[in-house]
Amino acid sequence: MSDVPRRPADRSSGSRGRWLLVAALLTPAVVLPLWVPLYDREDPAFLGFPFYYWFQFLLVVAAVGLTVPAYFVATSADRAQRVAHGLPPEPDGTGASRDGEPR
Repeated sequence: MSDVPRRPADRSSGSRGRWLLVAALLTPAVVLPLWVPLYDREDPAFLGFPFYYWFQFLLVVAAVGLTVPAYFVATSADRAQRVAHGLPPEPDGTGASRDGEPR
């Protein structure tokens, strides 16, 4: 046997996967606009707009489409972590700590 003390099981390890999913959902919304050679051209045009412009509008719609599910997954992960640490699922909004004293 090893003399190294064992850590107690991490109760929030299930939410780690949720936070990784949030990062995976938000990564394209950040990386694609920064990857300029991807859309730095004029062709193909759409309704008279060069590719650069309509692709930017498409990126905005895609970013919204990825951010909304990321928000719901993050809310769920936050709620699970709060419950795992013995806190109420939603903050009460008063700024009071668990012992009832204001911070």
